Amino acid sequence: MTAAIVPAWARRFTTSLGACRSGVAMVEFALCLPFVVTFAMSGVELTNFTTTKMRMSQIALHVADNASRIGTGTLLSSKQISEAQINDLLTGAGLQAGQLDLYTNGRVILTSLEPVANPNTTSEFKIRWQRCRGAKNWPSSYGDQGDTDLDGITANGQLITAPDDGAVMFVEVSYTYQPLVTSVFVPKTEIVEIGAMTVRDARDMAGPTGGVGIYNAENVTASTCA
Repeated sequence: MTAAIVPAWARRFTTSLGACRSGVAMVEFALCLPFVVTFAMSGVELTNFTTTKMRMSQIALHVADNASRIGTGTLLSSKQISEAQINDLLTGAGLQAGQLDLYTNGRVILTSLEPVANPNTTSEFKIRWQRCRGAKNWPSSYGDQGDTDLDGITANGQLITAPDDGAVMFVEVSYTYQPLVTSVFVPKTEIVEIGAMTVRDARDMAGPTGGVGIYNAENVTASTCA
């Protein structure tokens, strides 16, 4: 039986086809593309999550710091704080958050921790007043306005107490993370940050008669936590 004779042009075409590698890179890229996109998306999402968490931490510290400084009065008198001043610093927190839309996706709780004037103990504290802003349904994790007989506020394993005749401004910021693409790549979607600062100057803690230590001569709407 005589073997079939392969034309020379057919042998050249077969050889050149076997040596051709022009489509290999495209096939390899197509196979790797899903993994590359996944890694890139996870990196971007994690970076955005970390940045958002850092900004919430900064907001908590700034609100606590500003709350510890507010008040009107002279060097010879105790400063009076007002509902308008508290509203202003909460508004400032929203502006600082910018496009994160803090008060739509989160909540800020400002608490005044003060010592209780009790001759039988030196380690009793109370929450004299508390102010909140934000649409998120999230109650304080550390107590509510009017709570007494407290040892202080324990946060992140540390006990926070107020000095005699003073107060500590304690801030909680809760925010629901808004992903760029998907929340699958982030460890959690609920971000909670805290901040605390001791009141800098002598402050009129009692306030007007029948109140909680906050004046309201401007007759503004208080940012209560109801």
